[in-house]
Amino acid sequence: MKLAQALHEAALTRMPIPQPVDGLDVATAYQVQEEVVGLRGEPLSGVKLGFTSEGKRRQMGVDDLILGRLTPSMAVVDHDKYIHPRVEPEVAYLVGRRIESVGDATRPGAVAAVAAGIEVIDSRYENFRFSLESVIADNTSAAGYAIGPWRAYDVDDWNLGVVFEIDGRPVHVGSTAAILGDPRRAIVEAARLAVQVGLVIEEGAILLAGAATPAEPYRPGAHVQVEIQRLGKVTL
Repeated sequence: MKLAQALHEAALTRMPIPQPVDGLDVATAYQVQEEVVGLRGEPLSGVKLGFTSEGKRRQMGVDDLILGRLTPSMAVVDHDKYIHPRVEPEVAYLVGRRIESVGDATRPGAVAAVAAGIEVIDSRYENFRFSLESVIADNTSAAGYAIGPWRAYDVDDWNLGVVFEIDGRPVHVGSTAAILGDPRRAIVEAARLAVQVGLVIEEGAILLAGAATPAEPYRPGAHVQVEIQRLGKVTL
């Protein structure tokens, strides 16, 4: 599709494009997303959830989450690759089994480990503005990620304190409970959306469960740190 090629070129050239004027439905938007990611020529390293905050869904006028795809090159965070990047604190899960259905996500071992994470989001649209369908097509603004040391997954550790710092200054303090009201829901929600778009989540994949606080601009040379209670720190 022309939109997929335009989004791919926008990422390569760091030149944002206008939102598409032709109406997209959600199903078509996910098809564009698959093509955009395919143009990278990489395998998938995982998936990510978007709109996991009720407030953000209200702001966008939507009533469901969205799913994006991660690739290995996103693990190399380089400010020079982005257009107008932002950063946000995440809970990262290591998927412990192949997930082809929602039932797979509810079985023991679906999550093997957990870590503090940082996601870099970078819309390929002008002014970081988009509709629900256009952001899905743009792979949910996925651009980069960093993950701290993996920890054993304890299903009871879900309401954990989060401190988000930039250049040594706290910019947000929050809780992992901001993610879906309970971040343990993330693996099931990711499975539900993956089934809808025909995607299998492989064992060993990364799942970014959603932002625990609002995002902040990621400026050149900035030092970003996220600390999550009992999970430790991760930095950019």
